[in-house]
Amino acid sequence: MTAPLRPDLAAIAEMIPKGAKVLDVGCGDGALLEHLSATKGVDGRGIEHQQQNVNACVARGLAVMQGDADTDLNEYPAGAFDVAILSQTIQATRAPKDVLGHLLRIGRRTVISLPNFGHWKVRLRLAVGGRMPRTLALAYHWYDTPNIHLCTIADFVALAREQGAVIERALALDDEGRTRPMHAEAWGPNLLADGAIFLLRGR
Repeated sequence: MTAPLRPDLAAIAEMIPKGAKVLDVGCGDGALLEHLSATKGVDGRGIEHQQQNVNACVARGLAVMQGDADTDLNEYPAGAFDVAILSQTIQATRAPKDVLGHLLRIGRRTVISLPNFGHWKVRLRLAVGGRMPRTLALAYHWYDTPNIHLCTIADFVALAREQGAVIERALALDDEGRTRPMHAEAWGPNLLADGAIFLLRGR
């Protein structure tokens, strides 16, 4: 029996069909892939940059290789997976637009989750304190953060549209990882949500 998932990962898992062929990019220690394999019988593959996480995945019996979303996704053929997942990682890539384009090409569906730099607490701390804010979702100093392309929910929605993606489902995340449905174009989540999860498909 697998350990309980973080709420945001559980919300992603709910979007994945049973028996799907899944690529989890930036899969961390493999908790989501392990859960999907155990509960939905997916054919799961993973890419992870950090070797210690790759080792943890292999120890779980998962098919995960060390790789980089910025450089390795172009090796996958179009439509190779039913679902491609990128969880809390797009903001840490060097070329988010290219990465998203590859994911939309590789997967018949793509699931993206990301922190929201447009949250009101972030805006307030930057406006009042004049320094780059730290929150639960963005818990780094400016000088040691892996997040190199911070964006708001509205920024990501605009990029998805630019890339020709159809947003089939969108969820807002609160500061405890709990989710609620949202309209992708609404102003509220861009101000109030700590992050978001999107289910996309290419046109």
